[in-house]
Amino acid sequence: MKLLDALNWRYGVKQFSDEKVSAEELQTLLEATRLSPSAYGLQPYKIIVIESKALRAQLVPFSYGQNKVLESSHLVVFAAANQADDALVDRYINKYLSVTNQDYSAISGYADHMKSALAAKTTAQQQEWAKQQAYIALGNFVTSAALLQIDACPMTGIDVAGYDEVLCLTELGLTTTVICPIGRRHQDDQQANRPKVRFDYDDIIWEFAS
Repeated sequence: MKLLDALNWRYGVKQFSDEKVSAEELQTLLEATRLSPSAYGLQPYKIIVIESKALRAQLVPFSYGQNKVLESSHLVVFAAANQADDALVDRYINKYLSVTNQDYSAISGYADHMKSALAAKTTAQQQEWAKQQAYIALGNFVTSAALLQIDACPMTGIDVAGYDEVLCLTELGLTTTVICPIGRRHQDDQQANRPKVRFDYDDIIWEFAS
């Protein structure tokens, strides 16, 4: 499916069918999301994929009763790091060196720059920064899902503390940022037939020609 066709096809699903997203489709979607850009390449988040109905049932009360969390094929949770500290940078540097086969001396200056830039932020600012990176991944996730004709419905209307408790995220240094049920739209979902409402090109896009 072409990009604009895919984006016009997608919508915020209100009702999912019982059809499952295949393991192959899911892996492709997650691999596309793994390749998302992030500041410094640090990817300060985890992507949690929940198929278990029992676990998702525990999350429904913290989703303000939105049963999409339970009735979708899978629930995907984007959880951002609570801190963006030296350990996060060191993790990336180790990965960078293993992929590029370079010595640490080749990147030591950049490593120091990243650490000092993040250390200049308060803990709250670090967490907000990490959440912003998770949202970049979410954008890629939703677009990739549309291209694969997988229905996705990103949601922030949740009780974050409840999600963190059920998923034991706090002790892992993470916090729920946004969730996204995925699956196949139900044939009775009337939302699928409604026109897409977006502001016109000139209302959104400002172009400054050379």
